[in-house]
Amino acid sequence: MKVVSVSGYKGGVSKTVTAIHLATFFSELGQTLLIDGDPNGSAISWAEKGKLPFKVVDQKGSMKAIGGNDFIVCDSPARPDSRDVKELKNGSDLLILPTIPDPLSLLPMLQIAAVLAGSNYRALIAINPPKPNLDGESMQAELREADIPVFNTKIRRSIGIPKAVLAGVAVRDLTGRDRMAWLDYQSLGNEVLELLTDG
Repeated sequence: MKVVSVSGYKGGVSKTVTAIHLATFFSELGQTLLIDGDPNGSAISWAEKGKLPFKVVDQKGSMKAIGGNDFIVCDSPARPDSRDVKELKNGSDLLILPTIPDPLSLLPMLQIAAVLAGSNYRALIAINPPKPNLDGESMQAELREADIPVFNTKIRRSIGIPKAVLAGVAVRDLTGRDRMAWLDYQSLGNEVLELLTDG
């Protein structure tokens, strides 16, 4: 069983969206459970609206549901404190830290990276604007210059995401251009698999 947690010090960076779509990716490979650790219950609300290809439980229900799964994805509370982050680090095979490409998001990423030094984590650029905007590339370069490991994949800003939330499905299950972000999540999933295999 592999455990992947999605966390971050800043809200509104696509944390739950990332957790949902990683769990969708893993569900094609084995039995997958998503644990919604956020008091807002965003992942549970998403699941209740439609049909996701995996089970979603809150933290209280997680102990009964963990057995028999190949993959566990944890959607952590928004703005966790350092102790929460250390617990996630210790309980996860990989910690994913979504961030958006704007200057205000860099400082929180540097702060959480300091807490996670020496552990298996990666930053993820999410809600990346389309070209010719290069904010995502710039943020990726800044993180690498600060010795913060970052995924090669960037998740595009997509009108499909809010449509998927309303329908209670992953963008994989939409059609046409609304589905395009799934290509990014597949690429991310493959990077995550490689890290989990190497670990």
